[in-house]
Amino acid sequence: MRPNLSTWSLIRFKPMNNELILAFAETITAERGAAANTVAAYTRDLKDFGSFLDSRRRTFENAEMKDLRAYMAFTAQKGMAEKTQARRLSALREFYKYLYTEKIRKDNPSESLDSPRLKRALPKYLSEEEINKLFEAVDQIQPKNKAVRMRTLLEILYASGLRVSELVTLPANVVNIKENFLIVRGKGAKDRMVPLTDAAKQALHDWIPEREKTLPKGRGSRWLFPSSSKTGHLSRESFFLELKELALKAGIPAERVSPHVIRHSFASHLVAHDADLRTVQQMLGHSDIATTQIYTHILDNRLKNSVEKSHPMADPTFFQQFLKK
Repeated sequence: MRPNLSTWSLIRFKPMNNELILAFAETITAERGAAANTVAAYTRDLKDFGSFLDSRRRTFENAEMKDLRAYMAFTAQKGMAEKTQARRLSALREFYKYLYTEKIRKDNPSESLDSPRLKRALPKYLSEEEINKLFEAVDQIQPKNKAVRMRTLLEILYASGLRVSELVTLPANVVNIKENFLIVRGKGAKDRMVPLTDAAKQALHDWIPEREKTLPKGRGSRWLFPSSSKTGHLSRESFFLELKELALKAGIPAERVSPHVIRHSFASHLVAHDADLRTVQQMLGHSDIATTQIYTHILDNRLKNSVEKSHPMADPTFFQQFLKK
């Protein structure tokens, strides 16, 4: 029996959907320098959207705004996190902008889609005392070369606030002990300068000879933190787990410590010590100052504490003294 028209649509359209996703992924990688993680996330999101369209007998080329809205409503009904919904919306917008630019479509149905309202979560960070405990606990790590490597990773991370992907992929030639900064390639293939403290420079100085000992004889490595992993460098997952183990040695709950928490701690402590937001923005590699403004919670707390300490109303004896005058 011959399949009906809708069945033929499902057979014919899905490969075309995949081809469009692949072409889009190649474009944002080559022309916009999109990070591998972003490309992978967008690809997953668009495949999920493609499956949703299949169920409605639609394709990327003929989907209408009502289909996109129905999909966003569907993600909300599934209980998907608001942050994930926002990323999926971003994927749809970028994808349909691409289809319109490439003249695959004559319109862009994503233009009027509303963004989900995200709750502004405060960043999780460690106190300066807890950061010091992490550094002190490094001496408990065995063997020595792992301890030296962890101290170097931690010193660079806390001195510069790098993203973990930026940290583990630092090339070996980035090291120049004479300089007080590193040149880091971040999101969108943009380079930025990040500071190196004296402690970070010393840690790097100590790591270089230990690094050479970890390399197989006759073989070099382009990475500052080489590894036997498929990528050739320390993986984010390995560093994440090693940091959890260090937290336990320091007496800090492991669930409170991660590379991103150290990055938040770096930024929070800078703001607490009067660094201006523009400086913090540059060091973190944020493209928009609005992203950096989340750290103003430090200023809010400091202002509150200042008022509580300095305002005469905070003194319980204020009214008594006032009435005696």
